[in-house]
Amino acid sequence: MALRVAVTLGLPDRLRHDGVPTGELAAELDVDPVALDLLLDHLATLGIVERTPTGCKTTAHGAQLCVDAGNGLSDLLDVNTAGGRGELAYVELAHSIRTGRAAYPRRYGQDFWADLAEQPRLRESFDRQMTHRFHEQLPRIVVGFDWSRFPTLVDVGGGQGSLLAAILTANPAMRGHLVDLGATAADARRTFAAHGLADRAEVTAGSFFDPLPAGADAYLLFDILHDWDDEHAGRVLGRCAEAARPAGRVLVLEGVAGRLADSRSSLTMLAVFGGRERRLDEFRALAAPHGLVLASATDLTDQRCLLEFRSG
Repeated sequence: MALRVAVTLGLPDRLRHDGVPTGELAAELDVDPVALDLLLDHLATLGIVERTPTGCKTTAHGAQLCVDAGNGLSDLLDVNTAGGRGELAYVELAHSIRTGRAAYPRRYGQDFWADLAEQPRLRESFDRQMTHRFHEQLPRIVVGFDWSRFPTLVDVGGGQGSLLAAILTANPAMRGHLVDLGATAADARRTFAAHGLADRAEVTAGSFFDPLPAGADAYLLFDILHDWDDEHAGRVLGRCAEAARPAGRVLVLEGVAGRLADSRSSLTMLAVFGGRERRLDEFRALAAPHGLVLASATDLTDQRCLLEFRSG
């Protein structure tokens, strides 16, 4: 919590250069100076800051918590971001274990997605977090599967477009179509323009619970289904199945319990969203009512597996 509060107050960035006297810093941040000094003492114990003749200064170790550190930690720790708020829902984990439902609404009064819709700053931090979460795995995802089998690919809930942009760049004959909610869809258009893909990548602003653009060769769900309980995850798969028929494929790319998903991730999906990481048999059961049959399962990274479904 000391690290979370430090990041929320912006201390690693604020103390990055010259030391700042505690009293001056407290006035600037509108916090209690005695309490701030206690926090700084503990941060010094942790090696995040160091005392200097002029005040406290961020250490090289503490600089890993800065906004521009490139590791995504600030978006996970700041309690005013989507990631930080989501992880604090763990205090209600007992509720989730008792009921099988998300802890997030119990803590905040409404579900995670309603929070994002109402607070643009939360949505922006969530989009950054989602883009960052697979950055290191992106090359393996692109080369580990023959995406070129599908001349047209719809990335359903594709976020800011990083994955689809990488796939299209590596496969010049392909065309892509990304579907996501309005503000995120606008970010995706900018991503495709920046990669010179505007002529091959279409963007539609919309929900994956609504009808999807029909007739593509494949529909990709990347880290989508584990965010939802079986009812909602089934609805998403159903939309993909109806859009893909008769010959299109549905591609699910995420962790698979008992294979490439850890127990911590499952608890996070439960507490924040009311979802979970599923086993292969659970994916089969989820897909069957929509006429989908699991054709193959390919391990792409040490965290994610690609499940290819065809119409049965």
